[in-house]
Amino acid sequence: MIARNTTAVVLASLLAATGTALPALASPAESADTAEAQQSLRAPVTDENFYFVMADRFANGSTANDDGGLGTDPSVSGFDPTRKGFYNGGDLKGLLDKLDYIEGLGTTSIWLTPSFKNKAVQPADNSAGYHGYWITDFTQIDPHLGTNEDLKALIDEAHSRGMKVYFDIITNHTADVIGYEEGARMPYVSKDEEPYRTAEGEPFDDRDVAGSDSFPALDPSVSFPYTPVLEPGEEDLKVPAWLNDPNLYHNRGDTTFAGEDAYYGDFFGLDDLFTEHPVVVDGMKDIYQTWIADFGVDGFRIDTMKHVDDAFWQEFGPDVLQFAHEQGKDEFFMFGEVYDTTKDFTSQYTTRNSMQAVLDFPFQDAARSFASRSADAGRLGEFFLGDDWYTDADSNAYSLPTFLGNHDMGRIGGFVAADNPGAGEDELLARDELAHELMYFSRGNPVIYYGDEQGFTGPGGDQDARQTLFASQVADYLDDDLLGTDATHAQDNFNTDHPLYKTIGALAGITGEHPALRNGAHQHRYAAEGAGIYAFSRIDTERQREYVVALNNSEEAQTAEIPTYMPARTFTSIYGEGEDRVKSARNGTVTVTVPPLSAVVYEASGRIPASKAAPAISLSQPAPTEGDNGRMLVEADVDGSSFYQVSFEARTAGGDWTPIGTDDNAPYRVFHDVAALDPGTGLEYRAVVLDNKGHTAGSGVVSAEAPAPVVTLEAPEENARVRDAVELSAVADPEKATNVVSFERSVDGGAWEEIASDSSSPAYTYTDDISGLDLPDDTKLQYRAVLGGAVSNVRTVTVGDPVVVQPGAVSVPGAFNSEMGCPGDWLPDCDEAQMTLGDDGLWRLTVDIIGGTYEYKVAIDKSWDENYGAGGGPGGSNLVLEHDGDPVTFTYDHRTHLVTAE
Repeated sequence: MIARNTTAVVLASLLAATGTALPALASPAESADTAEAQQSLRAPVTDENFYFVMADRFANGSTANDDGGLGTDPSVSGFDPTRKGFYNGGDLKGLLDKLDYIEGLGTTSIWLTPSFKNKAVQPADNSAGYHGYWITDFTQIDPHLGTNEDLKALIDEAHSRGMKVYFDIITNHTADVIGYEEGARMPYVSKDEEPYRTAEGEPFDDRDVAGSDSFPALDPSVSFPYTPVLEPGEEDLKVPAWLNDPNLYHNRGDTTFAGEDAYYGDFFGLDDLFTEHPVVVDGMKDIYQTWIADFGVDGFRIDTMKHVDDAFWQEFGPDVLQFAHEQGKDEFFMFGEVYDTTKDFTSQYTTRNSMQAVLDFPFQDAARSFASRSADAGRLGEFFLGDDWYTDADSNAYSLPTFLGNHDMGRIGGFVAADNPGAGEDELLARDELAHELMYFSRGNPVIYYGDEQGFTGPGGDQDARQTLFASQVADYLDDDLLGTDATHAQDNFNTDHPLYKTIGALAGITGEHPALRNGAHQHRYAAEGAGIYAFSRIDTERQREYVVALNNSEEAQTAEIPTYMPARTFTSIYGEGEDRVKSARNGTVTVTVPPLSAVVYEASGRIPASKAAPAISLSQPAPTEGDNGRMLVEADVDGSSFYQVSFEARTAGGDWTPIGTDDNAPYRVFHDVAALDPGTGLEYRAVVLDNKGHTAGSGVVSAEAPAPVVTLEAPEENARVRDAVELSAVADPEKATNVVSFERSVDGGAWEEIASDSSSPAYTYTDDISGLDLPDDTKLQYRAVLGGAVSNVRTVTVGDPVVVQPGAVSVPGAFNSEMGCPGDWLPDCDEAQMTLGDDGLWRLTVDIIGGTYEYKVAIDKSWDENYGAGGGPGGSNLVLEHDGDPVTFTYDHRTHLVTAE
């Protein structure tokens, strides 16, 4: 493999590349054989209050641009204010006109959904590009939203008020412009089935040459599994011009959002960029650096980050950040969308991949569970305990943008209503406010999704969560029940007296008056068993002041004894309906009563008692982590009970000591990324503890080795019955482009035999053709995967006809349902859309519908919970039916999840 960027080397400091300075050293300085004591990092952005807004749905400042200059036909212009999937009329001038309203929430940063010029309508989607994710011109504001000058005016005015403006950007894909000679929106073809080929027809693995000068020349006629084509008139549609080269796209068909195709497949036909190609890397850097230089954009939210290869981020992130700093943007900040709720995965993008932060999807899940579902308070404590996954030398959890809902998943108001059917208005509003209190008082940068401050709800995500703040004409929006108000979507909703607007403004105000509630050290204190109080402290490390935050998610008042660092001190209420003052006991515990579904905050009088000496510190034996084999858990045992910060360092044999992170709450630990090191590489670790008086104490040095990779066999399914061929699939941890995975087979307990190997990253697959082995039924076959000295789990299958457990019902919801007699389209529970199971194990439905082009999918058991699309992929892209008007028969095979229409 040719490395794209030396910043990927684990023990090389990223600080120079990112422009992030280390925290000030403690005094006195440490000796050469002791780690340097550091303050826990606070990056430039730990105290922002974001307002996330979709410009088309906020305010209509000018009706002149409603149709984007494309005329009155909605199928061309995309403007139809009566349809939730089309442009509704909002624009940048509307945002500019309403800055007082936004500022009144305590907003410090406005985050705009993508605002570049979009393909106005994609007929295959029966929708318009109002959302901004179908970009054709990355250099121009979408005419429906205004002009580049309108954007500049908005940014300038926001800056004059002390507010920043963030762009939502896309590097993964463009609008759906490229088609294939083989057909539109085709099923995904894997790299193992059809590898990429050079212009001369030689197979190669793109991961081996990602981003390098060795990337070979390509030819659309031979290099891809599908042959890309452009419609007449669209050959030069995209801007900049390099985006019109079909060689710069993956061209493998639609993704199923799992495995290899999550990186290489088209999102519902959107042209998936070849981000491993150096031209794409350089082109994307140039696009977004231009917006920084010319318009003064303050930061980026990056769409679909987990669907782009790691090497891209390892170059894009540091280079764009360095450019921003060179433009005087010292607080420039980027955070990515990694739609996942496991911290061991989401944190890889800030540690391994050199990005500053990611959207905190795990927080959203935890906050909803606590505030809306009254989940066990202990789960919230476990959630914050996992923040150490994000700690490294130049980033940590304090920078993560936290949120409660968004334009894709749905609104917090909608979640609260769905989670509490039959609850009264007061309870729903209280739960909504409790979620916001948790978000504002805990670590991270809170994000308000526009409309949440007006109690917007909605029955789901995507279009159902994109209501207008100005008066709507969309029927589906007009029947929404808003929280905290009698208003409807039939009127403007810019009510500054709405209880949620006032609560959010108050939360921003109190955290502004007490900055420790935004960026102070977050210390877990107490968690009830079951629903009840969760409490934590925020520590002002400079002033040595302690704040206690207690939240109650039960429907009864609760009392708890909460530990603090402050013995026999008075705590004064600064937020909530608790007692005005409480006093801690001599052991530091303070008794707090919290009303139902609410929060209280207390500030302690005086400073935390000064430590007389640094406590003893020792390191446990470092070991690979269960969640990520490419990281070592390094944990310190600190013998003390005051406020401490522990800094960790590492080195390879003969190398220099390198900071790998500072933790300011127990348990003190980091998850050191060693994925780039060869297995068996010798490592040494040490740590130093810093107390609140500047005293330090060092640990001894402990040794470890970089772990061998772990290989996991994911297919075939255990105990499956197979006939003729067995599909094998394995994954490696850590994933490296240099990995070569071998597959082995054993017949009826016999010797293991290598049957194939695969070096195509990131998924390792093979189809074992057993038809020629002449194996009798009930023969047992075992499979395993081998990577170096690592051997995977074993999967056992049996020769014989597969047993298929048929579902209770199968339907074909689609754009033709109303033509079939259903009350509407896309209805998986419509009787007329239900298929019938035949004796051959296939489901069929024959219907007579009007000719035309329709999209559809297969749904199981009359619900969207299980559905299949292109290529039989679960939740995959819509299938397309080109229908001539004759009766059509749909046939579905539950073994393969494939459906045909003839």
